[in-house]
Amino acid sequence: INGRSVKSGKDGGVFLNGATVDPVEGFIRQAMEVILDEAVRKATDVNEKVCEWRSPEQLKELLDLELKDEGESESKILQRCREAIRYSVKTSHPRFFNQLFAGLEPYSTVASFIIESIKTSLYTYEVAPVFTLMENAVLRKMIETIGWEEGGDGIFNPGGSMSNMYAMNLARYRYCPDWKEVGLYSAPRLVVFTSQESHYSISKAAALMGLGTKNVYMVPSDQRGKMIPSALEERIQLAKREGAVPFMVNATAGTTVFGAFDPIEEIASVCEKHNLWLHVDACWGGAALMSKKHKHLLKGIHRVHSVSWNPHKMLMASLQCSAFLVRDKTSLLQRCHSARASYLFQQDKFYDVSYDTGDKSVQCSRKPDAFKLWLMWKALGSRELEQRVDRALAMARYLTQEIKKRDGFQLLMEPEFANMCFWYIPPSLRKLPEGPELWTKLHAVAPVIKERMMKTGSMMIGYQTHGDKPNFFRMVVISPQVSRQDLDFVLEEIHHLGQDL
Repeated sequence: INGRSVKSGKDGGVFLNGATVDPVEGFIRQAMEVILDEAVRKATDVNEKVCEWRSPEQLKELLDLELKDEGESESKILQRCREAIRYSVKTSHPRFFNQLFAGLEPYSTVASFIIESIKTSLYTYEVAPVFTLMENAVLRKMIETIGWEEGGDGIFNPGGSMSNMYAMNLARYRYCPDWKEVGLYSAPRLVVFTSQESHYSISKAAALMGLGTKNVYMVPSDQRGKMIPSALEERIQLAKREGAVPFMVNATAGTTVFGAFDPIEEIASVCEKHNLWLHVDACWGGAALMSKKHKHLLKGIHRVHSVSWNPHKMLMASLQCSAFLVRDKTSLLQRCHSARASYLFQQDKFYDVSYDTGDKSVQCSRKPDAFKLWLMWKALGSRELEQRVDRALAMARYLTQEIKKRDGFQLLMEPEFANMCFWYIPPSLRKLPEGPELWTKLHAVAPVIKERMMKTGSMMIGYQTHGDKPNFFRMVVISPQVSRQDLDFVLEEIHHLGQDL
């Protein structure tokens, strides 16, 4: 099998010698053809559907989800692959605008194939030598891009929510390292500050770490969704009067809904005054650091203690690709999370064990996600990545101007980044004065249009409410495969789907 001679040998009816499965190369070749045809060519073709909508009950019947004692033929399994692709949402389609990620990035996609084929885990140099060095190289470049001239540390992990949790754990560890061992039984009430527009992962991290969601103090934002520094100062003073101990502030660079950037420079000054850890959730907006034209949005980021940055968003690396970066050269990550597993992190190895980076992580097994960014960066260079950011924001500006020109479309606000938030007002509602009747009727419009676009498969855009505002569309432009014609189509299709409402 596979060119090797095999001698028979059994133990209780189980073969001991040779391969226990048939050669797999032929199946993989056939499967790759399916992937290229269905998940690459068709999924990125503007003439194909974004999705083949089916209800959960319909999809259960179509997919035959039950797992059985006997296996199926290769031809049947290939059909299963086709079905899985067919009924999945094509997020690489030029008319998918539903999330903060989109598009097919070829180099990171190939890197993902290689990662799955190599099938290793990034905890020690001995088992992942190539990917260990690549992760170090990518982290150094990202730290340089942030502007930490004295260097820093970091790690790739599964998602921005995990990165934000890392920040909170490091901030707590810096405040009192002993709690790693003795726990929180005698700890004071620790308080985190974040804006009302921040990602929900901050509250989740507080719950997971035992701090409690009520100890996440929400700081008011202005009308554009930016944290108000003077309000942060007031909240800190309030917490101290209550007998709590402030220890961390989370600022956001690119909020999920409005794409707003908190004023990092002013917030950093407040944090320095009170000796608080300042973390910046730049999962969405971190890509602006690649652009000379737009990096001003993160002015002051060189002053912060830690940063979350997801290259799988605007830079388009394959999901998932998320970095946590920290302005520290004292091995804080290592000291905070180390468990010194003796079967992995032996100190008497024959190579430099400083390359065994796995003890910095709260995980054991960890995928080499940095390779996706490394290969893409190698292929495109910093200049092309900068152009990717600039083009996305230029396309967002184009769509903004088109929205302003068209009857029935109304912006919530002028966008700061690539998030466009707007209402579509059907003809029947356009003569109603602003007030409760209009807002109540308008609130029902976006959900119906979303249902219709999903069932036709023409495109995907998100909608939501915010505060007392009725439902509105939130559209995000990322992929360089998106054309002006695609953006024009979006507005025309929304009108087509909703003009009778």
